[in-house]
Amino acid sequence: MLELYRLPGCPYCAKVERKLEGLGLDYKSHNVLPFRFLRFKVKSVSGQSGVPVLVDSEHGVEGMAESDDIVTYLENTYS
Repeated sequence: MLELYRLPGCPYCAKVERKLEGLGLDYKSHNVLPFRFLRFKVKSVSGQSGVPVLVDSEHGVEGMAESDDIVTYLENTYS
């Protein structure tokens, strides 16, 4: 199961969501708080508080950050 930690209105998160949807992938979306200092779950998953963050437990990805890296990963893994 893919999981995406996202902030509503974030263009980088939207970029990842478009790729997930374009590839027809099911994923669970976790909305995070706008204040970075309150993003405890994101930090525990990825080691940082920025979003988007992707978790792909099936392939051992525990907290990938950076939208460009996530999009490339999704293309290489699921295309």
